[in-house]
Amino acid sequence: MEGSDKQSEYRAFTELKAWQKARVLRKAISALTKVFPAEEKFRLTDQIMRSSRAPTANVAEGYGRFHEKDNARFCRMASGSLNETMDHLTVAYDEGYISADVFKQHWGQAEEALRVLHGYIRYLRGLDSAANSVSDPAYRYGEGLEEDIFTDSPIDL
Repeated sequence: MEGSDKQSEYRAFTELKAWQKARVLRKAISALTKVFPAEEKFRLTDQIMRSSRAPTANVAEGYGRFHEKDNARFCRMASGSLNETMDHLTVAYDEGYISADVFKQHWGQAEEALRVLHGYIRYLRGLDSAANSVSDPAYRYGEGLEEDIFTDSPIDL
C-alpha cells in the first residue's frame, strides 16, 4: 500500500501464523486419511477430517468478530479441535493405520499449531479490553513482541 500509513494497513486472517500452522496440519491430515481403511470412512476418517478443519475455521471466524474477547473464545475452540485431532491421530496409530514416524510427524505439526495459537491467545488477552479495543487494531499484531504473529499470506491462496 504505497503512501499509506503502516498503522492503517489492513491485515487478513490468512496472514495469521496461527491460521497458517493450522492449515498445514489440515492439509496433512487430508492427505493422511487417504490411506485409512474404507471401513473407517464414516468413523475415524470423518472425525479427524472435521477436527482438523475446525481450527482454521475458528481462527478465521474469531478474527472476523473484531473484538479480542470473542476472537480469543474462538481461538480456544480451535485449540480444543487441535487436541481432538491429536487424539484421533493416537487412535490411527493404535489401530495400526499409521506408522510411528507418521504419527510423530503429524503430532509435531499439531503441537506447533497449538504453540502458535496459544501465543496468539496470549496476545489477545494482553489487549486493553477495558478500552473495548478490537482485534483488528490500528497497529500490526505482535508489534514489539518477540515474534510478529503475522507473515505474508500463503502464495497458493
